[in-house]
Amino acid sequence: MKNKVQLITYTDRLNKNGLKGLTNILNSQLENLFAGVHILPFYYPIDGSDAGFDPIDHAQIDPRLGTWNDLKELSQNNEVMADLIVNHASAQSPEFLDVLSKGADSEYWSMFLKEQDVFPDGMTQEQADKIYRPRPGSCFSSKTLNSGEKVNFWTTFTDNQVDINVESPAGQEYLNKVLNLFAENGVKIIRLDAAGYAIKRSGTSCFMTDEAFKFIDELSIKANALGMETVAEIHSHYKTQIDVAAKVNRVYDFALPPLILHSLFTNNVEALVSWLTIAPRNCLTVLDTHDGIGIIDAGPQGNKPGLLIADEIDVLVETIHINSHGQSRKATGAAASNVDLYQVNCTYYDALGADDLLYLFARAIQFFSPGVPQVYYGGLFAMSNDMQLLESTNVGRNINRPYISDELIKEQFEKPVVKGLCQLIQIRNQYEAFNGEFSVNGFNDQLDLSWVNGDQSARLELALSKREGKILITSGDQIVEYDLPSLLS
Repeated sequence: MKNKVQLITYTDRLNKNGLKGLTNILNSQLENLFAGVHILPFYYPIDGSDAGFDPIDHAQIDPRLGTWNDLKELSQNNEVMADLIVNHASAQSPEFLDVLSKGADSEYWSMFLKEQDVFPDGMTQEQADKIYRPRPGSCFSSKTLNSGEKVNFWTTFTDNQVDINVESPAGQEYLNKVLNLFAENGVKIIRLDAAGYAIKRSGTSCFMTDEAFKFIDELSIKANALGMETVAEIHSHYKTQIDVAAKVNRVYDFALPPLILHSLFTNNVEALVSWLTIAPRNCLTVLDTHDGIGIIDAGPQGNKPGLLIADEIDVLVETIHINSHGQSRKATGAAASNVDLYQVNCTYYDALGADDLLYLFARAIQFFSPGVPQVYYGGLFAMSNDMQLLESTNVGRNINRPYISDELIKEQFEKPVVKGLCQLIQIRNQYEAFNGEFSVNGFNDQLDLSWVNGDQSARLELALSKREGKILITSGDQIVEYDLPSLLS
């Protein structure tokens, strides 16, 4: 994976012409900005109950977007990341419909995880209390077979996303088929979606079990053998991220986004500095994604202390709600469907009160933190919350999943904050210093992040209370200085 900035985007929400249109945008309006692109689910259908994360056919590109050949063509000039939806398949998939029709006689019966697979005698309340739930409600959905028999299937997320038994031959064959398609059609990086939930065991949290760790490791080895890297997508306590990082190619630094917000809200960088001192180096960094802003990754969990204490987490969440004028509150928790317990649904730009300078500070911190930076398409254009889409769908995360027209792209590119962000991206991509050694120092409102590679160095200096920030690039005897407020001029 190239150590340069990558884009995260839906195909259909950034253009109306499918994968070919996305290829054109990457090679024209976005030329020289991104070394790679994470294309969010492009499988059939892209407009299911979870915006493509509930594929009916994981092996088919939605015809409205194009074909596998179109993806292969896009990959000629861009490193492509794709999602392997490890944990579940759609309840409308041919495989699950066959299970409903034939029951235990279906060749796919073992492919889907049932309560009886983990709890042969049924689940007790004590066992249920131990299970880690990313969303409210039961981890099972009762489905009625054609015979009239009712069966409890595992549905970790929604009743339309039926969990796969990845230990069964049928489950393994299903995933291997998609892996091979990826390898044949230009995918270089695989995001292992919800991999931490893949293997459940009685008496455990059913999240990041020892067996799940082993599964992720084995899946990564398979992908590597096919010429692809893997990234584990896991929202959890920060120590879990450190443990997972030692077992996979890369992880996401999901603690970074809330810690940056906390630093900018309080003018205190000490929690951020503590984290950057120990954070995994083999990571991808994000501020915003197709999901909400993760909170759990920085907070305490049970008796495990967090990078922030519970009161600081509460203040962080409330400040996002205040900065967004209450819009995020309407999209988070029980206020909208398809909710996550550990995320606040809001654009990162609006979480910062649409403050252009603070937004550039946040991006500068991200780009100087260890890892390969990714920028979400909504964040690239500093989009505000899409309240119209939220209200029309009542899906909380749609507040940050806008449809952007060609005209709006041109309009947003004229904004000083977007121009400033594009310049930051080019700085991050240009200098070899970012392939060197990282160091961090900070106290109160002062932050200093630096990279040194041979005779070249890159340094970010921020004084948050004074709203001052600059980047210093040193090559031998030459020094280039970028004043962050001036990037908005």
